[in-house]
Formats: sequence, structure tokens, C-alpha cells
Amino acid sequence: MPSYGKQNFNVNSQNKSSTLKSERTNVQFSPKDVSVPQKDLLIFFRQLAVIIQSGVPLAQGIELLSENTKNDKFASLQLQISSRLQAGEELSTCLKKYPKVFASITVGLIEAGEAGGILDKVLDRIASLIEQQAKIKSEIKGALTYPVIILVLAISVSLGLLIFIVPTFDKMFKDMGAELPALTEFMLTLSRIVTSLQFFIFTPIIIIVVGYLFGKYYKTTTGRFRVDSFVLKIPLFGSLLLRSEVASLCDTLSTLIDSGIPLVEAIERCIAASSNDRVRRCLSIAIQRVKEGQELSSSIDSYNVFPKLVKSMLKIGEETGKLGFMTENLANFYKREVEESVSSLTQAMEPMVIMVVAGIVGTIVVSLYLPMFKIINVMG
Repeated sequence: MPSYGKQNFNVNSQNKSSTLKSERTNVQFSPKDVSVPQKDLLIFFRQLAVIIQSGVPLAQGIELLSENTKNDKFASLQLQISSRLQAGEELSTCLKKYPKVFASITVGLIEAGEAGGILDKVLDRIASLIEQQAKIKSEIKGALTYPVIILVLAISVSLGLLIFIVPTFDKMFKDMGAELPALTEFMLTLSRIVTSLQFFIFTPIIIIVVGYLFGKYYKTTTGRFRVDSFVLKIPLFGSLLLRSEVASLCDTLSTLIDSGIPLVEAIERCIAASSNDRVRRCLSIAIQRVKEGQELSSSIDSYNVFPKLVKSMLKIGEETGKLGFMTENLANFYKREVEESVSSLTQAMEPMVIMVVAGIVGTIVVSLYLPMFKIINVMG
């Protein structure tokens, strides 16, 4: 009896697996529509590296991974890759079919891993690269989120006072007929504007139009370059964003060089991975100079993007023949710089933001009580 139960269980499990595979194989989607979170990609590459190290065939391993993937489109994509592998295609060739999911850096590393017979190590390195870049992005978001929340809170409190509190004083001051200080007159005028029907009608329209125009401008070559250049010059935040960009770039470059990818091709793939147009233009010029025979350290001085430390360390790496090692050290250094900057920025922003909020609220309150003090002095 127990053996029959076990057989039935296995049959049911196989049937469920077969049904799930059939359903996911039939999922219809365009490669351009697939969106896979970085966390899912991290798990995919990490598990795939373990599967290859265990001696499981690549096509079978990816099919096994698809069974445990919750994202149906990503699971279907994995099954398509598995089918292509069974048909004789290379993994790198399969991944090129899905550029929205697998970045050019990922494909390049896998090509190098296939050529060098170290695919398992490369896959593990890709997972580490995704993990490190996700960590940097998370730290940057964390540093930017707190000030934005406090700013929204400050605006909300200010609007609340101007809409609900100030109008009460406005009516009272009119009844008193007293001469009002300039600050009080300004606050009362601002309150009348904020509580007017025109404000509620035109403000959303202005915000939408400005946002639309900015979006169109940012999509232009000139607009994107100017905006990205301006972002890097913002006090405090600009230097933080630049350090995170350098950390990510050096981490990627180190991984590519250590995997045996030629320097020019490695820089080209770094350009595709960069999120800042000013950095991309600097690297594009560097590629041309490297092709002409210049060293990388002397080729990245355009647009004044990279710190002197980066140029000096790259120079040492080129002279010693350890460019990959040196870029890895630079990546680790700037990762620590980002972590320390985020911590320092968060600590500095907290009292600054509180002071700003207190200053705004305090100014509104003082403007309302100034006339009362004046009246009391006159009466006294």
C-alpha cells in the first residue's frame, strides 16, 4: 500500500509539473514587454551557477529553475531559452534575444565564460555584480527618500495653515481695520491665492505641462546631457551620485577585464550600463583615444567627470599590468565612500530639514501674531 501511495504522489507531481510547464510555454509575450526585477535575475544566475557546478546539463537546469519561478513571463522566457539550448544554441546567443532582460554586460560576460570554460564562475560573478549594484541603488534611494518625504510634509503643513488657519485671521484683521505689517500682508495674500478657485484649477495643469515639457526635453540629446551634468553638480547629492556611478563602473569594468574581455569592448559595455549621459560621453571619447593608442588613465579626462584618484589608480594598474585588480580596489573604495556619504548625509539632513520645517511654520505663525502685538502696544 505505501508503495502505491508513493507512486500516485509521484504521478500527481509529474502531472502538475507537466501542466504548469504547458501553461507557461503557452504564455504569449513580446521580448520587449518582459520586465524582470533585479532580485529575480540575481536568484536565477546564482542558482544556475550552482546547477552547472553540480553537473546538471544547462538546458535541463534552466527548465528546473523555471518550475520555481513565480513570474510567469520570466518562467516562460526560461523555457524558451531551454528549448533553444536543446536545439544547439549557445547560452549567450539565447540571452541576446531578450535585451530588455539581459544587459549587454551580462551577455558579454557569458560569452567570455563560454570561451574560457568558466561559465559557472562567470554566472556567480554576474550575480555578485547585480547584488552590488542593487545595493548601491538602494542606498542612494534611501538617502534621497527621507528629504523628499520631509519636503512633502513641510509643503503639506504650510498649505494646511494657509488654507485653514490663515483665512480665519484674515477675516479678523479686516474687522479690526488695523494696519498690517508687510510680512502679515504677504502671508494673507499668499493664503488668498492658495484658497482661490484658479489655484486649484491651474496648478495641476501647470505641473502636468511642465512635467510633459521637461520629459520631452530630457529625451533630446542636448537635454539629457545638460540635465545629467546639472545633477552631478547639485551640492551634497551630486557628489554622492558621482561616487555611486564610479563604484558601479569600476565594479563592472573589473568583472569584464578579469573575464578576459578586451578593454575597448569592456568600456563599450560599461557605456551601455551607465545611467548618466555625461559619464557615457566621457567613456565614448575614452574609447576613441584608447583605439588610437592612448592609455585609459589619460583618456578619461574629458568633461571633468572622474576624480583624480581614479586616473592615478588606473595609471598604476596599467603600469603594473593589474588593471582588473586596480579597478576592483577602486570599486570597493567608492562603495565604502557611498555608504559613508549616505550615513553622513542622512545625519546632516535630519536637523537641517527639521529647521527648515520649523522655520516655515514659525514664519507663518509670527506673521499672524505680529499685528496682535502691535495692537496690544497701541492699547497699552
